[in-house]
Amino acid sequence: MSGPTRVRVRLRVTGLVQGVFYRQSTALEAARLGLSGAVRNLSDGSVEVEAEGVRSAVEALVAWCRRGPPSARVEGLDVAWEPPTGQAGPFSVSR
Repeated sequence: MSGPTRVRVRLRVTGLVQGVFYRQSTALEAARLGLSGAVRNLSDGSVEVEAEGVRSAVEALVAWCRRGPPSARVEGLDVAWEPPTGQAGPFSVSR
């Protein structure tokens, strides 16, 4: 019997998502959900999120990213499901 299905997702979040604690809030939510991965600002003003873990937890993070922290205004969310890499470790915030 195998464990829960692991999945990986890459998100591109657009709108007012830089300078509003989006990265830090995403990292806290991902850590709470037990996910590995990273979040970073992109030069076009969007934010990229890569997350891996149990499907239900990754789906919960995707739902959270659709609204973000209270000070953010998410206008778009591109979702790309990818094969899991087996990445483990804490969720990180990159510049």
